Amino acid sequence: MSAPARQLTFVGALAEALDLCMARDPRVFVLGLGAPDAAAVFGSTQGLADKYGPRRVLDMPVSENGMTGVAIGAALRGMRPVMTHIRLEFAMLAIDPIVNQAAKWHYMFGGQASVPLVIRMVVGRGWGQGPQHSQSLQAWFAHVPGLKVVMPATPHDAKGLLISAIEDDNPVVFIEHRWLYSIHGPVPEGIYRVPLGRPSVLRRGRHVTVVATSYMTLEASRAADELAREGLELEIVDVHTLNPFNDGPVRESVRKTGRLIVADAGWRSVGFAAEVVARVVEQNLGDLAEPPVRITLPDLPTPTTRALSNYYYPLGRDIAAAARRLAGRPPKPEPEIKPEAFLDVPDATFSGPF
Repeated sequence: MSAPARQLTFVGALAEALDLCMARDPRVFVLGLGAPDAAAVFGSTQGLADKYGPRRVLDMPVSENGMTGVAIGAALRGMRPVMTHIRLEFAMLAIDPIVNQAAKWHYMFGGQASVPLVIRMVVGRGWGQGPQHSQSLQAWFAHVPGLKVVMPATPHDAKGLLISAIEDDNPVVFIEHRWLYSIHGPVPEGIYRVPLGRPSVLRRGRHVTVVATSYMTLEASRAADELAREGLELEIVDVHTLNPFNDGPVRESVRKTGRLIVADAGWRSVGFAAEVVARVVEQNLGDLAEPPVRITLPDLPTPTTRALSNYYYPLGRDIAAAARRLAGRPPKPEPEIKPEAFLDVPDATFSGPF
């Protein structure tokens, strides 16, 4: 009888990946606001400062643009920095070095230079952070040639993708949803790699394809569990690399099911969900039995108040309702949201980073 698989949290898997890469390669170092402090970037850099010292785990001044330039310079000189922005919005202050320098260097110099830099960015809602601290702008970065964009959804993939990103010779934007940090899952020990650019089929099904990114894969799984009791099977494709985007598994699934839902925690217009739909319509229009559906944020700034946030974010019930509609099943009444409910946090155990 085999032993049960080792379980780690998502954030524990990130910390283990960083530790293994730093132990294996002295060129790897970590920098970011709060990287060596007690909170340790939500716990993802826990213990690294004690183990590797202040020359390899660096706090940084509140100068995102300048420090991103420093990290790019270090990468060009042969180091492998892992830079963390504890809000994606902080990285917006460094768009020029990320987009105009890191993304372009390999191309401009004919492949003779590279920028092996990982930039971790934290997205997602919580604690009423509102319009300026809870945006999911993955479509921005995925739009830029020269940037690889990764959004893991499971602890297994968080570790394997981060190792692959650190070892990659080109810049990788590594986007983490804070609602995933406390989830548990099987994670092998030691070094292993999840290849960038290969979507995973998390669940097989016959009736509706759900293409999901990051946290929305969890909501898709909840919808699949609910619908399975009704005899309706969802096939869930986790697109954990948005650029390069390998649409092969998505198209293969649509050929089987004939129905497509794309669930992404970004905005609807000109978002990644629109890119998935466009590719399927361009190449597999004849396989579609029904028009595709996008499950995304509405095209409005993210709210702060409970009254608005309880209705703003898509959930598993929205995916389930869309799947029933595509499959020709009767709708079910929407559950009432009680006034005391606070859907801005995933559960009662959720707490902030400080």
